[in-house]
This record gives sequence, C-alpha cells and structure tokens, in this order.
Amino acid sequence: MASTTSSPHYRIGLAANRAHQDAPNSALVQLLRGAQQHIEALQPELVVVGRTLDAIDQLGLLPDYPHLERFPYGRQGGLMKLVSRVVDSDPARTLDAIIYLIDPVDPSSTFPEAVALKRQCVIHGKPFLSTLAGAREWFELEAVAAGAAPDRCLDNRFDLSQEGIALIAHDSMKPRMLALAERHFEVLDSFAFRCATGTTGGLLNALAQKIKGVEAGRNWVKPFLSGPMGGDAQIAELILDHQCRRVLFLEDPHVARQHEADIQLLERAARTVTDYASCMSDEKWGDRWLTQLNARRRA
Repeated sequence: MASTTSSPHYRIGLAANRAHQDAPNSALVQLLRGAQQHIEALQPELVVVGRTLDAIDQLGLLPDYPHLERFPYGRQGGLMKLVSRVVDSDPARTLDAIIYLIDPVDPSSTFPEAVALKRQCVIHGKPFLSTLAGAREWFELEAVAAGAAPDRCLDNRFDLSQEGIALIAHDSMKPRMLALAERHFEVLDSFAFRCATGTTGGLLNALAQKIKGVEAGRNWVKPFLSGPMGGDAQIAELILDHQCRRVLFLEDPHVARQHEADIQLLERAARTVTDYASCMSDEKWGDRWLTQLNARRRA
C-alpha cells in the first residue's frame, strides 16, 4: 500500500535493547522490514529512544518516513519520558502502545523505568510489546482491522488449530478472565491447546462445561500448579519448547506479588524466544486482541 501523509492515527513508543538493534538480522530489523507494508498503511507516529533511532538510520530502515520523533538516549531519560507519555491525558502527546524489544540478559531491562513502563501500560490498558512476535502480530492485527490486506506469510501463525495459549489471572482478575473467556469463547475454543495455572484453570473448565456440556468441557483447559507453587515455570517450559505461543495474563498491578520472580520468569521465557512468543497483560488489550485475532483467522 502506498504511503500517505495523513495525520498519524497511532502514536507508538519504540525502543530496543542493544542486542536487538545492531545486527543485520536483529529483532528491530525483522520487525520494521517485516511490518513495513503495514507501517505505511497505518502511518503511526513512532516516538523512538535515541540509540534505537540511531540504529534505524544506520541500517537504512524506514527511509524518508515522515512520522518520527526522537527521544533522548536511555541514559539521558528516554525510557522515563516514554513512561510519562503512556500516562499523559493529552491526546496530542499520549502513547497508544509501547514496543520495547527486550533482551532477557540485558540488565537495563530490569531498571526502574523499564519496569514502570510495563506497569503503567497495564494500568492504562495499553499494549506493552516486548517480543518480536508480539510486535509483529500487533502491526498485522491493527492493519487488518484498518482495512489492509493480511500478510499471507503470517497465515501459519493464525491457524489456531495448531497453536497453544496460556490463560492466567491474578486473584482479583479471575472474574474478569472468566468474563473475557465467555465473551471470546469461540476463538479460544479454536486453539489446539489451552493451559492455565491453578484455580484459573478450574474456573475456566467449569465455564467450558457450562457452554459445551459436562463431558466436552471437562478438560477444556489443562490446569498446572498455581503460580506461587510453580505453575508459571511449567508454562514457561512450554513456551521455550515452542508448544505455547501466546500468553494472556491478566495482572493486577496494584497488589504486592510474593511470587514476582515466577511472573518475571514467564515473561523472560517469552523474550528468550522473541520471534515465537508473546504476552498480553491486561483486560482491555486482551479484549481487543481476541476480537482482532478472531477476525484475522477468518481473513
């Protein structure tokens, strides 16, 4: 689709850890080249942290793209400014999504500004895309929703009969997970494999029994241990083994989480296989994602 000069419909914060920037086949290169057609269609404003924008320029990505705003280098507060823009109420300044391609062994990914960036995205219901697969899928779904043609090279990712999904929710979010699953039961039912931690798995199986019947819904979700007892680690292994591509984890950012290390392990697993796995972390984003996923699998 030809590029236009219309006003940007989306404003996206963009950053990448060093390991995802410089190589000719880095995650940043794969994302911007793979999604180039959809970027041209959507014409988002990209608010880019300094060194990431340097890499874009040096690698010849997005040549002559009209909607780029430079933020400072990370050491000069670039990520901190992205956090501020996520929460900004001014429609001319606020960010609609964050793409932060995280290298799981880069220590800067655990800096306070990096942690706060994700937390504020969860609080404000905005996508936080920390893997190549998640960012690539986001561009695909948003572009198709806006009327662009699907990228047929991605069709295999949307053959849900060959895909697995993990469904996880903190205690206060379990009723919302059930409501979300009931609202989007058709698309979730189309996955080859569903799993969940502890109580969430039992609740989802009860929901499936109500919808599909007692026998058909009995094992709709494979329940693992609860998160604090190691269920997150069990699902992390599935991700690392390429048996579960997507995680929908409804997080409560306002409560103390004694098993924070387990939650981080799950996210770290997804970022380790960045070109395969993705995590969705809040109800608003999850609702939109499931709606778009259902439309894309039928496209």
